[in-house]
Amino acid sequence: MNSLALNSSNSDMSWTETTTFSNKYVLTTLQAVVVIVLMMLFKRLMMKSPKDGSKKLPLPPGFAGWPVVGMVPAMLNNRPVFRWLHSLMKRLNTEIACVRLGNTHVIPVTCPQIAREMFKQQDAIFASRPLSYAQKVLSNGYKTCVITPFGEQFKKMRRVVMTEIVCPARHRWLHDKRAEETDHLTAWLYNMVKSSSTVDFRDVSRHYCGNVIKKLFFGTRTFGSGKTAADGGPTAEDIEHMEAMFDGLGFTFAFCISDFLPWLTGLDLNGHEKIMRRASAVMDKYHDPIVDERIKMWREGKRTQVEDFLDVFISLKNEDGNPLLTPDEIKPTLKELVMAAPDNPSNAVEWTMAEMVNNPEILRKAMEEIDRVVGKDRLVQESDIPKLNYVKACLREAFRLHPVAAFNLPHVALCDTTVAGYHIPKGSQVLLSRYGLGRNPKVWSDPLSFKPERHLNECSEVTLIENDLRFISFSTGRRGCAAPALGTAITTMMLARILQGFTWKLPEGERRVELVESSHDLFLAKPLVMVGEPRLADHLYPTVN
Repeated sequence: MNSLALNSSNSDMSWTETTTFSNKYVLTTLQAVVVIVLMMLFKRLMMKSPKDGSKKLPLPPGFAGWPVVGMVPAMLNNRPVFRWLHSLMKRLNTEIACVRLGNTHVIPVTCPQIAREMFKQQDAIFASRPLSYAQKVLSNGYKTCVITPFGEQFKKMRRVVMTEIVCPARHRWLHDKRAEETDHLTAWLYNMVKSSSTVDFRDVSRHYCGNVIKKLFFGTRTFGSGKTAADGGPTAEDIEHMEAMFDGLGFTFAFCISDFLPWLTGLDLNGHEKIMRRASAVMDKYHDPIVDERIKMWREGKRTQVEDFLDVFISLKNEDGNPLLTPDEIKPTLKELVMAAPDNPSNAVEWTMAEMVNNPEILRKAMEEIDRVVGKDRLVQESDIPKLNYVKACLREAFRLHPVAAFNLPHVALCDTTVAGYHIPKGSQVLLSRYGLGRNPKVWSDPLSFKPERHLNECSEVTLIENDLRFISFSTGRRGCAAPALGTAITTMMLARILQGFTWKLPEGERRVELVESSHDLFLAKPLVMVGEPRLADHLYPTVN
């Protein structure tokens, strides 16, 4: 009854009272709107008029797009995105651009001078990584080094990797494991050639790189049964693992829509999230049991000697004598570092061989250098690498002209800054263009031609590292490649053994390699397939172990 009486009294309010109440409500609402608008105008005015009286610098040339979503609709309609971004830069005639995707300013750069200003003079400012679905899955919630945003966890893992994993002492320590895998590559190629099989260079180069890195980290070449195929090739488990790695690599920083519009995470509108979950799960399926068993062996005292990088991670202690790294840190870090190895060297070698086959004079010069430096009475070794300048010049040219990816991993600005006279807002994602740097006509004459000689007169010893960012082989800086020495050894030894041990020709009926990039990435559109013959004495070729 009381409630009914109350309702009755409310309903009995006079028309005048109701009107007065409504007017007061409308007035209050209008006042609030006016205050909000004035605050927004004041904020915009303050942004346009800095306190120090200086004029606010413009963003790099580009497109802001629609409210809220920015240029995301255009991004979705223009795949692959890297070609769209480069076409926008060409249309704008600029070497630095700014495209807003959601609330993120994405800034591609194709100029070495601007790149050096960012990653040498202001390296500390551009030291972070973006948050994304793929990184979160791969890094177990950002517990790794390469793709983890800047912070204490990144600094901890970077310190571990640099001081304990890729330092010169560790590189020398694991020389024999690398040499074993290089001999295995030679034996595998020899078996295929002797059986008159064609050789798929993409398959061989990727699995060789994978074999090396698995041996260094896990102490084994192969997963599953533990037995290599009879001719030295990969097992079914190794093939599944390699495919998962390349799926993961292909969709890390792949312009996933939910990375720029986070409220769409979980809807998986372009299918990226499902691919990353599956790729990560396949790698975990092979890695995690090895890690768990090894940790158990160390805890039980059944393993006491450090023999590979997994042992290094497990045996590290903090100042209290407790394990420095948890299993939740070791597992994703191993996955991240294993993924970092196969794509770049294998792509460079495949493209180098394709270019050489189309230009026999370059192939002849490379083989003559190996014969002169090494001879035909022994196999080329890592100790020969400093003298193989023409071979390395060929690889440098492949890194320049045929990069493995269009862009480096994104760098995120930790604060507002100025680059090349432009304002770079905090949170911007800077994409250093491997594709644009290496083909910049202001830097390279005849940039679309494969000319190894252009690298020979720069210094007495040719190296694969490019410190001036005129192209990118193994990236430099605070977030650059942690192991350029390892990358150099893997890449150079692979090409040197391929050239020293065998003569190569195209299959019957083919005269040239189509040097065409894939429609969706920068790999050769068709894997390079060739026929080989041994060119050394039979006793020099190793046997499959």
